[in-house]
Amino acid sequence: MAVRVALRRPQLPPHLALRIALAARELKGLDTAHLLQAVLAVSGEPITETRLSKLRAARLRARLIALAGELELPLAINEQQLQRVVGLLKGRGVRMPEEPLPRPLPYREGELRDSVRIACASERGEQLDGRFGSCTRFLIYQISPSASRLIALRQPDAPGEDEDRYSLRAELLQDCQLLYTLSIGGPAAAKVIRAGVHPVKVPAPMPVAEVIEELQQVLASAPPPWLAKAMGVESGQRLRFDSDERE
Repeated sequence: MAVRVALRRPQLPPHLALRIALAARELKGLDTAHLLQAVLAVSGEPITETRLSKLRAARLRARLIALAGELELPLAINEQQLQRVVGLLKGRGVRMPEEPLPRPLPYREGELRDSVRIACASERGEQLDGRFGSCTRFLIYQISPSASRLIALRQPDAPGEDEDRYSLRAELLQDCQLLYTLSIGGPAAAKVIRAGVHPVKVPAPMPVAEVIEELQQVLASAPPPWLAKAMGVESGQRLRFDSDERE
Protein backbone atom coordinates (compact mmCIF):
# COMPACT_ATOMS: atom_id res chain seq x y z
CA MET A 1 0.00 0.00 0.00
CA ALA A 2 1.44 3.34 -1.07
CA VAL A 3 1.94 5.91 1.65
CA ARG A 4 1.51 9.55 0.74
CA VAL A 5 3.90 11.84 2.56
CA ALA A 6 3.05 15.52 2.92
CA LEU A 7 6.09 17.58 2.03
CA ARG A 8 6.66 21.17 3.11
CA ARG A 9 6.56 23.68 0.28
CA PRO A 10 10.15 24.74 -0.48
CA GLN A 11 11.08 28.19 0.79
CA LEU A 12 11.30 30.90 -1.84
CA PRO A 13 14.80 32.20 -2.65
CA PRO A 14 15.24 35.67 -1.08
CA HIS A 15 15.35 37.53 -4.41
CA LEU A 16 12.04 36.00 -5.55
CA ALA A 17 10.39 36.60 -2.16
CA LEU A 18 11.45 40.26 -2.38
CA ARG A 19 9.87 40.62 -5.81
CA ILE A 20 6.54 39.21 -4.64
CA ALA A 21 6.54 41.44 -1.57
CA LEU A 22 7.26 44.56 -3.65
CA ALA A 23 4.65 43.61 -6.25
CA ALA A 24 2.00 43.07 -3.55
CA ARG A 25 2.41 46.69 -2.46
CA GLU A 26 1.00 47.73 -5.83
CA LEU A 27 -2.26 45.91 -5.12
CA LYS A 28 -5.08 47.26 -3.02
CA GLY A 29 -7.19 44.59 -1.41
CA LEU A 30 -4.79 41.62 -1.62
CA ASP A 31 -1.68 41.02 0.49
CA THR A 32 1.59 39.18 -0.21
CA ALA A 33 0.16 35.75 0.64
CA HIS A 34 -2.73 36.26 -1.78
CA LEU A 35 -0.42 37.39 -4.59
CA LEU A 36 1.81 34.37 -3.94
CA GLN A 37 -1.26 32.12 -4.19
CA ALA A 38 -2.25 33.72 -7.50
CA VAL A 39 1.27 33.44 -8.95
CA LEU A 40 1.46 29.75 -7.98
CA ALA A 41 -1.88 29.12 -9.68
CA VAL A 42 -0.74 30.80 -12.89
CA SER A 43 2.93 29.80 -13.15
CA GLY A 44 2.99 26.46 -11.35
CA GLU A 45 5.07 25.22 -8.44
CA PRO A 46 7.83 25.82 -7.52
CA ILE A 47 8.19 29.48 -8.42
CA THR A 48 11.41 29.94 -10.37
CA GLU A 49 13.15 32.68 -12.32
CA THR A 50 12.27 30.97 -15.60
CA ARG A 51 8.58 30.62 -14.75
CA LEU A 52 8.29 34.25 -13.65
CA SER A 53 9.93 35.37 -16.91
CA LYS A 54 7.05 33.71 -18.81
CA LEU A 55 4.28 35.19 -16.64
CA ARG A 56 1.38 36.62 -18.68
CA ALA A 57 -0.33 39.77 -17.42
CA ALA A 58 -3.78 38.72 -18.66
CA ARG A 59 -3.65 35.36 -16.89
CA LEU A 60 -2.45 36.94 -13.65
CA ARG A 61 -5.19 39.58 -13.76
CA ALA A 62 -7.88 36.91 -14.29
CA ARG A 63 -6.56 34.85 -11.38
CA LEU A 64 -6.32 37.88 -9.07
CA ILE A 65 -9.89 38.91 -9.84
CA ALA A 66 -11.14 35.34 -9.31
CA LEU A 67 -9.25 35.06 -6.02
CA ALA A 68 -10.61 38.36 -4.76
CA GLY A 69 -14.11 37.14 -5.59
CA GLU A 70 -13.60 33.85 -3.77
CA LEU A 71 -12.34 35.68 -0.67
CA GLU A 72 -14.99 38.42 -0.97
CA LEU A 73 -12.25 41.05 -0.92
CA PRO A 74 -12.31 44.35 -2.80
CA LEU A 75 -9.78 44.57 -5.61
CA ALA A 76 -9.19 47.54 -7.87
CA ILE A 77 -6.43 47.00 -10.42
CA ASN A 78 -5.96 49.03 -13.58
CA GLU A 79 -3.68 48.31 -16.53
CA GLN A 80 -0.87 50.51 -15.21
CA GLN A 81 -0.89 48.77 -11.83
CA LEU A 82 -0.97 45.37 -13.50
CA GLN A 83 2.07 46.18 -15.63
CA ARG A 84 3.98 47.39 -12.55
CA VAL A 85 3.08 44.17 -10.71
CA VAL A 86 4.21 41.95 -13.59
CA GLY A 87 7.37 44.02 -14.09
CA LEU A 88 8.35 43.67 -10.44
CA LEU A 89 7.66 39.93 -10.49
CA LYS A 90 10.00 39.62 -13.47
CA GLY A 91 12.69 41.60 -11.66
CA ARG A 92 12.49 44.91 -13.53
CA GLY A 93 13.48 47.78 -11.26
CA VAL A 94 14.37 45.48 -8.35
CA ARG A 95 17.88 45.87 -6.95
CA MET A 96 19.22 43.12 -4.75
CA PRO A 97 22.06 43.58 -2.25
CA GLU A 98 25.40 42.06 -3.18
CA GLU A 99 25.63 38.35 -2.48
CA PRO A 100 28.84 36.82 -1.12
CA LEU A 101 30.84 34.92 -3.69
CA PRO A 102 30.65 31.14 -3.36
CA ARG A 103 33.84 29.29 -2.45
CA PRO A 104 35.23 26.76 -4.96
CA LEU A 105 36.06 23.25 -3.75
CA PRO A 106 39.07 21.11 -4.74
CA TYR A 107 38.57 18.77 -7.67
CA ARG A 108 40.72 16.04 -9.22
CA GLU A 109 40.16 15.08 -12.84
CA GLY A 110 37.90 12.05 -13.07
CA GLU A 111 36.66 12.37 -9.49
CA LEU A 112 33.02 12.71 -10.63
CA ARG A 113 32.28 9.96 -13.11
CA ASP A 114 30.28 10.71 -16.28
CA SER A 115 30.46 14.40 -15.53
CA VAL A 116 30.47 17.53 -17.66
CA ARG A 117 32.20 20.84 -16.94
CA ILE A 118 30.16 23.99 -17.44
CA ALA A 119 30.77 27.72 -17.20
CA CYS A 120 28.06 30.18 -16.12
CA ALA A 121 28.37 33.89 -16.94
CA SER A 122 27.71 35.69 -13.65
CA GLU A 123 27.52 39.14 -12.07
CA ARG A 124 26.60 38.34 -8.46
CA GLY A 125 26.60 35.37 -6.12
CA GLU A 126 25.69 32.00 -7.56
CA GLN A 127 23.49 33.51 -10.26
CA LEU A 128 23.44 32.93 -13.99
CA ASP A 129 22.83 36.60 -14.79
CA GLY A 130 25.71 37.69 -17.04
CA ARG A 131 26.49 38.12 -20.74
CA PHE A 132 29.51 36.43 -22.25
CA GLY A 133 31.15 39.60 -23.47
CA SER A 134 30.67 41.70 -20.34
CA CYS A 135 30.12 39.46 -17.29
CA THR A 136 32.27 40.01 -14.19
CA ARG A 137 33.18 36.34 -13.77
CA PHE A 138 32.54 32.78 -14.92
CA LEU A 139 31.46 30.19 -12.36
CA ILE A 140 32.93 26.79 -13.29
CA TYR A 141 31.08 23.64 -12.17
CA GLN A 142 31.73 19.92 -12.55
CA ILE A 143 28.36 18.17 -12.82
CA SER A 144 27.44 14.49 -12.91
CA PRO A 145 23.94 12.98 -12.87
CA SER A 146 24.00 12.77 -9.06
CA ALA A 147 26.51 15.37 -7.85
CA SER A 148 27.77 18.87 -8.57
CA ARG A 149 30.71 20.95 -7.42
CA LEU A 150 31.84 24.53 -7.94
CA ILE A 151 35.52 24.11 -8.83
CA ALA A 152 36.64 27.60 -9.94
CA LEU A 153 35.84 31.30 -10.23
CA ARG A 154 37.43 32.85 -13.30
CA GLN A 155 37.56 36.60 -13.82
CA PRO A 156 38.44 37.83 -17.32
CA ASP A 157 41.35 40.24 -17.58
CA ALA A 158 40.96 43.51 -19.43
CA PRO A 159 42.27 43.01 -23.00
CA GLY A 160 45.46 44.72 -24.06
CA GLU A 161 45.64 47.12 -26.98
CA ASP A 162 46.13 44.38 -29.59
CA GLU A 163 44.15 41.63 -27.84
CA ASP A 164 40.67 40.40 -28.71
CA ARG A 165 38.25 40.46 -25.77
CA TYR A 166 36.19 37.50 -26.99
CA SER A 167 39.25 35.32 -27.66
CA LEU A 168 40.62 36.00 -24.17
CA ARG A 169 37.32 35.03 -22.59
CA ALA A 170 37.00 31.90 -24.74
CA GLU A 171 40.49 30.79 -23.66
CA LEU A 172 39.35 30.93 -20.02
CA LEU A 173 36.72 28.29 -20.78
CA GLN A 174 38.59 25.90 -23.08
CA ASP A 175 38.47 23.07 -20.51
CA CYS A 176 34.64 23.35 -20.31
CA GLN A 177 32.08 21.60 -22.49
CA LEU A 178 29.18 24.05 -22.03
CA LEU A 179 28.82 27.80 -21.53
CA TYR A 180 25.55 29.17 -20.10
CA THR A 181 24.97 32.86 -20.74
CA LEU A 182 22.17 35.41 -21.14
CA SER A 183 23.48 36.47 -24.54
CA ILE A 184 26.36 35.97 -26.94
CA GLY A 185 26.83 37.42 -30.41
CA GLY A 186 27.74 35.52 -33.56
CA PRO A 187 31.48 36.40 -33.69
CA ALA A 188 31.89 35.67 -29.97
CA ALA A 189 30.00 32.37 -30.28
CA ALA A 190 32.31 31.33 -33.13
CA LYS A 191 35.36 31.87 -30.90
CA VAL A 192 33.77 29.92 -28.04
CA ILE A 193 32.91 27.01 -30.34
CA ARG A 194 36.45 27.09 -31.77
CA ALA A 195 37.70 26.63 -28.19
CA GLY A 196 35.62 23.43 -27.99
CA VAL A 197 32.80 24.88 -25.86
CA HIS A 198 29.09 24.71 -26.73
CA PRO A 199 27.27 28.00 -25.88
CA VAL A 200 23.76 27.79 -24.37
CA LYS A 201 21.65 30.96 -24.13
CA VAL A 202 19.00 31.25 -21.41
CA PRO A 203 16.04 33.67 -21.68
CA ALA A 204 16.30 35.26 -18.22
CA PRO A 205 18.54 35.39 -15.12
CA MET A 206 18.22 32.41 -12.79
CA PRO A 207 20.00 30.76 -9.87
CA VAL A 208 22.74 28.40 -11.03
CA ALA A 209 21.07 25.70 -8.90
CA GLU A 210 18.21 25.60 -11.44
CA VAL A 211 20.65 25.15 -14.31
CA ILE A 212 22.38 22.31 -12.46
CA GLU A 213 19.11 20.56 -11.62
CA GLU A 214 17.89 20.67 -15.23
CA LEU A 215 21.23 19.49 -16.60
CA GLN A 216 21.41 16.61 -14.13
CA GLN A 217 18.00 15.39 -15.30
CA VAL A 218 19.31 15.36 -18.88
CA LEU A 219 22.54 13.61 -17.87
CA ALA A 220 20.59 10.91 -16.04
CA SER A 221 18.89 9.96 -19.32
CA ALA A 222 20.16 9.67 -22.89
CA PRO A 223 21.67 13.09 -23.71
CA PRO A 224 20.44 14.92 -26.84
CA PRO A 225 22.81 15.00 -29.86
CA TRP A 226 24.26 18.45 -29.12
CA LEU A 227 25.13 17.50 -25.54
CA ALA A 228 26.41 14.06 -26.50
CA LYS A 229 28.75 15.69 -29.03
CA ALA A 230 29.99 18.20 -26.43
CA MET A 231 30.66 15.37 -23.96
CA GLY A 232 32.28 13.08 -26.51
CA VAL A 233 29.72 10.27 -26.15
CA GLU A 234 27.48 8.68 -28.75
CA SER A 235 24.00 10.21 -29.15
CA GLY A 236 21.35 8.11 -27.41
CA GLN A 237 23.89 6.41 -25.11
CA ARG A 238 22.78 6.34 -21.49
CA LEU A 239 25.46 7.57 -19.10
CA ARG A 240 26.74 5.24 -16.39
CA PHE A 241 27.05 6.66 -12.90
CA ASP A 242 27.50 5.40 -9.37
CA SER A 243 24.46 5.59 -7.12
CA ASP A 244 26.63 6.32 -4.07
CA GLU A 245 28.27 9.41 -5.61
CA ARG A 246 27.98 12.44 -3.31
CA GLU A 247 28.30 16.19 -3.64
